[in-house]
Amino acid sequence: MVFKRRDRRPIWKIVSEFIYPKGGWARAFEYVKHRVRRLPDTPEKIARGVMAGVATTFTPFFGLHFVVAAVLAKLMRGNMLAALMATFFGNPLTYLPIAWTSLTTGHWLLGTNLDREMLREGGRGACNLGCQFSTALNDLWHNFLALFTADKMDWTGLSIFYDETFYPFMVGSLIAGAIAGVIAYYVTLPLVAAYQNRRRKVLREKLKKLGKPDLSD
Repeated sequence: MVFKRRDRRPIWKIVSEFIYPKGGWARAFEYVKHRVRRLPDTPEKIARGVMAGVATTFTPFFGLHFVVAAVLAKLMRGNMLAALMATFFGNPLTYLPIAWTSLTTGHWLLGTNLDREMLREGGRGACNLGCQFSTALNDLWHNFLALFTADKMDWTGLSIFYDETFYPFMVGSLIAGAIAGVIAYYVTLPLVAAYQNRRRKVLREKLKKLGKPDLSD
């Protein structure tokens, strides 16, 4: 095939580039910022899209952030492409502080306590955060197989994960995500507006040199 990669990347390289992209995170961030500014839409719609994307990264719906961001941008009448690109805010460098912020906020709103040892591998708790994710996934797989075998379904691990992690995470993400999204909106709006104004000014000067009328007025 014409567009097929000639040099197939090994799995370890794909994983490593996801954690640390080629050229570094600074270059990747600059690329996303450049693409967002050049989107053909009003600054307000682009800023609302960025707001939706950033807010989505604080939710516990990992693997579905693109879908959630697109739906949220649609409801907010924001730019969907901006929302999808803004989910870049959630990356391997920011997942831990984002999860910590949403979890602590959720437990605070619910009046419960977050066991900080649970967030660390090898913690003193009966099951740390990584253990809870693993147990929940194991329960899902076991219960799926139980549909076709004589085994009984067991929801214990999923129940613990939901009560101690998922539900507080989801509740906390509503506040933390909203705050981060509003900040992203007010940071993005003037930057995009200034960029578009500068581009229009450059275009006017080029048209003036060519002796053509300015159709933007």
